[in-house]
Amino acid sequence: MEQTVREKKIRIIPATKPQDQNRAAFNGRKQRVAAYCRVSTDSEEQLTSYTAQKNYYTQKISENPDWEMAGIFADRGTTGTSMKKRVEFKRMIAACKRGRIDLILTKSLSRFARNTVDSLEVVRMLRANGIGVIFEKENINTLTESSEFLLTLFSGFAQAESESISKSVIWGILKSRESGKVPFQYKKLLGYRRGADGQPEIVPEEAETVRRIYRRYLDGCSLGQIGAELEADGIPTSSGVKGWSYQVIHNILCNEKYIGDALLQKTYTTDCISKTVKKNEGDRPMVYVENNHPAIIPKGVFYQAREEMARRAGKRKVMQKSAKTELGKYSAKYALSELLVCGECGTPYKRCTWARNGKKRIVWRCVSRLEFGTKYCHTSPTLDESRLHTAIVEAINEISPLQSEVSAAALDLAATVCSGSREGKPSLLELKNRLAAVTAQQAQVIEQILANMDSEELNAQLGAVTGEKEALQAEIEAAQEEERRQAGQGNRLEELSRFLGETPARITEFEDEIARRMIERITVVDAETIRVGFKVAGLEIEKKLV
Repeated sequence: MEQTVREKKIRIIPATKPQDQNRAAFNGRKQRVAAYCRVSTDSEEQLTSYTAQKNYYTQKISENPDWEMAGIFADRGTTGTSMKKRVEFKRMIAACKRGRIDLILTKSLSRFARNTVDSLEVVRMLRANGIGVIFEKENINTLTESSEFLLTLFSGFAQAESESISKSVIWGILKSRESGKVPFQYKKLLGYRRGADGQPEIVPEEAETVRRIYRRYLDGCSLGQIGAELEADGIPTSSGVKGWSYQVIHNILCNEKYIGDALLQKTYTTDCISKTVKKNEGDRPMVYVENNHPAIIPKGVFYQAREEMARRAGKRKVMQKSAKTELGKYSAKYALSELLVCGECGTPYKRCTWARNGKKRIVWRCVSRLEFGTKYCHTSPTLDESRLHTAIVEAINEISPLQSEVSAAALDLAATVCSGSREGKPSLLELKNRLAAVTAQQAQVIEQILANMDSEELNAQLGAVTGEKEALQAEIEAAQEEERRQAGQGNRLEELSRFLGETPARITEFEDEIARRMIERITVVDAETIRVGFKVAGLEIEKKLV
């Protein structure tokens, strides 16, 4: 049976509502209109513009009989490249999502957002909810068909303008740093405040806290012990908090501002959109300014603290088998944990408690011997702590009469550092003057090459001058490192001399603080002998355990 093919019919069903995406106009009520304003700084001129924008939109909305005020949302002193800190902007978007706003007025795209991606995402979200945004300067209504193209175009211009401004600001900051202008964050820097002349000045009470931190660290205290002492005495941090974290104390010990210098451009912002802050590890130029402001800490003390920090951080992990005996980090509990080493294998000794027949005995044992028996260390002895302490006290009492010699050595070394003597080599000042002359010569040769592009003689001359400049820079760096090393050594001798002057001629009991200040290393020779090396260069004393 044949089937009859029916004719296809198409019928258009017309819209029953006008082609207007503004939903509010057809609900028998006025449009709820809001305005968004923003200024990027808190300057007087910008704040005047901020007030003018608010007044303008308040009047404009109130004068339109079809509009109803839905709020004026205004951010001041905030960036347009990110929405993170724009509280009022986020509050406005939240109100839109709750259906309380039908239309948004704003001066321009750059006031709304300077980030192209953010602009498009927000506008598309609002348009999907039937909410339009009118940008007066660009004459764009986001509910029209052509708005997407125009919005993308003008948003790109706004972002490009921000990027250009950002580059100019970065260039200005860099030139300011190169000229030696040092910014100070007084709220985060303990020990300094802004003086009457606008320059940093020392706060005596806070400066004493800084000196105390350095002093206790060089006495052998851990960062945790220093923090506990400061908290026990109720001493506040730079922000007024009476709680000291490891990081706060570590930052104080590493901050070159306490010796009157300043290292600039330690961090940098990758771009003006993401605003990611990165540590400068050679990616951008840095500037070091010497003698910029009054120092709280002598350079010798600062460099000694840096050396001690490197020593503690560089302690090798001597064991892998057991966490209980692993000595891979600094121990501030017992001085001998840092000083006592095995004469056979060089491994540190560890304090142990032996219990036998209900009696306890404190001994020190080689960690390698503890972990692996005689596999790596065959003859290291176990030492009784009381006999060990007695021998160390006797060694310290023998060196105490040498105080005058220690003082003389400290004075000699301090004089050497101050004079800049380098045993027949050019002084640091002479090297820096020569570097300045060579740099000027290099600039002159480059100018001549630009004027005479094909000159082989000038190219060869430039190569020679550049090579000399690099050699001078390397020599200056080595001289500065030597200066820092001598300053640290001189400070150690001065500290030891002062400590000897404060210590009784004879001591009767072992004290961790005295051992840390005076002793460099204690080597276990055998079961009856130790060799005590003092911080006075080359001075060692062998003592028998009795």
